[in-house]
Amino acid sequence: MVKIVIENLGRKELEVSDLTKTVLRHFQDHFVDWMHACGAKGRCTTCKMIVREGKENVEGLTPAEEKYRKAGDLMESERLACQAKVNGNISVVVPRSSRLPHLLYTE
Repeated sequence: MVKIVIENLGRKELEVSDLTKTVLRHFQDHFVDWMHACGAKGRCTTCKMIVREGKENVEGLTPAEEKYRKAGDLMESERLACQAKVNGNISVVVPRSSRLPHLLYTE
């Protein structure tokens, strides 16, 4: 089992086993509300997440992420949850720009 921890959502821990799914799909499977506007197609950056730990456990950038990285819209520690797949434990943070108003975030 692989663990995804969302640090600023009360250190919510998700245990996942199907590593073919994106991080966003894992969030949805565990009923975690996560901003995403383009239908998980990699056409925007609303599902952005900051990877704090386990960057080496996230598969390489997708073409969509490379495009946003080159444009300066996706920083080194950021990934798109709708594109990123994991192969080991990670710890992430929801950036301020992607926070939903009905959830309580911690700093």
